[in-house]
Amino acid sequence: MRIETAVVAPTIEALAKYAGQMEEIGYDSIITPEAGHDPFLPLMIVAEHTKRMTFGTGVAIAFPRSPFVTAQMAWDLQRYSGGRFLLGLGTQVKGHNERRYSTPWPSPPGPRMREYILCLKAIFNTFQSSARPDFTGKHYQFTLISPFFNPGPNQNGQLPIYISAVNKYNCRLVGELCDGIRMHGFNTAKYTKEVILPAIEEGARKAGRKLSDIDVVGGGFIVTGRNQEEIEKAKGPVKQQIAFYGSTRAYFPVLELHGWGEVGQRLFRLSMEGKWPQMAEEITDEILDEFAVVGTYDELLPKIKERYFGLVSTLDFGFGLRSAEDQERLSWLVQELKKP
Repeated sequence: MRIETAVVAPTIEALAKYAGQMEEIGYDSIITPEAGHDPFLPLMIVAEHTKRMTFGTGVAIAFPRSPFVTAQMAWDLQRYSGGRFLLGLGTQVKGHNERRYSTPWPSPPGPRMREYILCLKAIFNTFQSSARPDFTGKHYQFTLISPFFNPGPNQNGQLPIYISAVNKYNCRLVGELCDGIRMHGFNTAKYTKEVILPAIEEGARKAGRKLSDIDVVGGGFIVTGRNQEEIEKAKGPVKQQIAFYGSTRAYFPVLELHGWGEVGQRLFRLSMEGKWPQMAEEITDEILDEFAVVGTYDELLPKIKERYFGLVSTLDFGFGLRSAEDQERLSWLVQELKKP
């Protein structure tokens, strides 16, 4: 079992300190989300202040960036880090692409993501081998490059591509073309078992691969504390985050699988009315327990094992560090989870 965590830090100094701290604790990899900040830029600092960990975007929104722009950043990060970079991509939804990123949404995202990945692979192949560029698709093309604009071969080998996927099409795409999937935090063990993994396996068979060839990265929210009182206090922010994700119609299938489709509809209406604080009230403790591991520090190890062992190959998790004691506790937990 590989263990992964995410990082968002306010300054270069804090980012450098946190990255080194997570490597010392024993994490195998670290990712940066695209949540109010560029996901690529911090990774140069991570690369400089770590030696062993892999790191990547978790995830970068693909369509606002052309395949060549993404390819250049990924290629450089892979080179500068000695082969430790993992490229994670996602589509986001139509509204955010058009209204936040000013990016056109001309067709369904799944086929476009498929073409985006194929174009990336063609670009990487030309970077590595100087092969003549000859990719032409419906939405993207790569048919021109001169030696001046070619960064040249990367001695660190293949650059892994991961995508975030919820629906069956994109999960099949993972199995067919990708090295791994970065499952969204708005996910449950039931949805993973019944929807995500079977679709990945279907795509893998199409490409002559097996499910075991795919790095399945997943993990949910953690609600923890020293005692029940601290746990109750920690529930509120997590319920708010779950409610935020649950208001997005693209994630409704997860709720619907559990019979909570009406909850999603109510959350969507509240979000349209701008009633963000009230949304958390829709998330009951029953719903919370499906999306989060809830327990005291002493209860986390068996609960995480029960939920995720045998389900994911890389576990993405962590909790806030408020003291040296918390760091020691997290380090012990990481080491225990990595044991065979």
